[in-house]
Amino acid sequence: MIDPIASVLGDWSCGMNSASVFLRILLSFVFSAVIGCERSSKRHSAGLRTFIIAGIASTVSMLLDLYLTGQHRTELFLFSASSMLCVAVISIRSLMFSARGQIKGLTTAAGLWMCGVIGLALGVGLYFIGLIAFLALLCCLSWFPTAEKYLKNRSNHFEIHLELKDNRYLQNFVSTIRRLGLTIDEIERNTAYSGSGLSVYSIAISISSGELKKYKTHKEIIEALRSLEYIYHIEEMLP
Repeated sequence: MIDPIASVLGDWSCGMNSASVFLRILLSFVFSAVIGCERSSKRHSAGLRTFIIAGIASTVSMLLDLYLTGQHRTELFLFSASSMLCVAVISIRSLMFSARGQIKGLTTAAGLWMCGVIGLALGVGLYFIGLIAFLALLCCLSWFPTAEKYLKNRSNHFEIHLELKDNRYLQNFVSTIRRLGLTIDEIERNTAYSGSGLSVYSIAISISSGELKKYKTHKEIIEALRSLEYIYHIEEMLP
């Protein structure tokens, strides 16, 4: 396979020399920095420095494997494998669980892993693949959240975090939900709030009414429920 960008740059960009090594590490730095800035601007757990380090580490690992393969005829890409393993561990550790049972940082963890993959592609000299993967990742992180939020707000299923002033009001809430044309799929008591004086639940809800499906969004339904006097707090649980 001949990389389109490498064919334009010249033969020097395909081989292992000082100029090509500098170019690959530089591109890895720039791509990782852009993704890291996007995540940092939204105050996510893994930020600018983490993405840069993960990207450059993956690129350098691939360069070391290419060097060992050429000089010592080895066929095991140990550095590349270990770097991706480390990125995977860091990605997992960036995941957090909130007191409301929500998983935080899943997109950032996946983005960090993808940044490592882009670093490997650049390290082996696949500039075009690295560029396309970078643009696709940036597009997913920057432009898709709005569309994803719209689709989720129109889906027939959603989960809410519910805080009642007293557990005696749970039956009243269930009755109200059914009158509105909603179906409760699951109710789970949240023990993290024990001793607070509140009864806190995570509730999975389905929209069974055709009228609600046509005209109401999750936000509008929750706003209507918020007006109930025995509800202390209610909000949709988002991934």
